[in-house]
Amino acid sequence: MSSFANSKFVDLDAHPEVTPVVAPASGNLCGRGLIPGADVANSVRSLLASSFSADRLIERRRDHRYPFPQLVLLSPVQPEGALIDTPPIVAVGRALSISGLGFYHPVPLPYRRVIASIEQSPGQWLGFLMDLNWCRFNRLGWYESGGRFLQIVDSPMRK
Repeated sequence: MSSFANSKFVDLDAHPEVTPVVAPASGNLCGRGLIPGADVANSVRSLLASSFSADRLIERRRDHRYPFPQLVLLSPVQPEGALIDTPPIVAVGRALSISGLGFYHPVPLPYRRVIASIEQSPGQWLGFLMDLNWCRFNRLGWYESGGRFLQIVDSPMRK
């Protein structure tokens, strides 16, 4: 058994002895411990290259954005600042900067202001009052929205 057989992630470039995985005669494709073949590795590299191509990395914004794949709870707020009595909307973070947040959500957001609650550690919530200033529908049935942070507020998730 090779030294990397128990590793969860394998650097394929560091192990040229890796050979493509061939489906067992039984047809069971769910084998454990199999290392993906070169075609899988090349396809993943191609996907990453197209997702992070040089022209997509040109930053037009003044603040650097960081990938932020965390769940975010959005609580709608009335224009004068009072919470609207409705359950929070679950969103998936996309990008975070010091000035704002972009995220994906499954339903349209009819609100301009929300409190974005993000769990910093178990039971420790950060609340950001946000002004949502853009939204677009994507081809897969989800919405992508974003906005700027206005101020730190108490998160409605804090009990």
